Amino acid sequence: MSVSPAAPAPAPAPAPASVSRSASAPTQAELLDFVRRAVADADLIASLPLDPGGRTWVRLEGPGGSEAWLIGWPPGTGTGWHDHADSVGAFMTASGELKENSLAVRLPTDGWTTLELTEGVDRERRLATGQGRAFGRHHVHEVLNESTDRHAISVHAYYPPLPRIRRYSRTGQTLRLEQVERPEDWQ
Repeated sequence: MSVSPAAPAPAPAPAPASVSRSASAPTQAELLDFVRRAVADADLIASLPLDPGGRTWVRLEGPGGSEAWLIGWPPGTGTGWHDHADSVGAFMTASGELKENSLAVRLPTDGWTTLELTEGVDRERRLATGQGRAFGRHHVHEVLNESTDRHAISVHAYYPPLPRIRRYSRTGQTLRLEQVERPEDWQ
């Protein structure tokens, strides 16, 4: 995910000891299993430095060459609308509660800048501690910590490692492509 740390990003951390590596491309179910086991690692979750001024993160070794992150969400923060391009993924809340707004429709992948969404495509999930989900390619969503006084912590995994993230703005039923970010933009 593209986030702005308050301090330089920490070096990658090893995967939790209970997490094994897969020799082939991990499936959505395997990514969800990985984030579930990572969330259960209390020492890993407690190792994340939390900053009241912005999201913090630590990169983890995901299964089968996947990209994985432990992320801290201060009160009132979120990602904005985005997708993960060709990657499948999973995430789970380790502490606090996150809200996910998503679209239950597959969007065209390229060649557009503005789409008018039809009624009934919006989905909302509240993911309390220990709850998570997997998602497929081109999943458009935003993730929010709506708490006014409590950090949330989550674990995310993507395969293949994120080739790009498309960021969107949304006004009513209008979704507009605003920016395409590539891994070199996050370094």
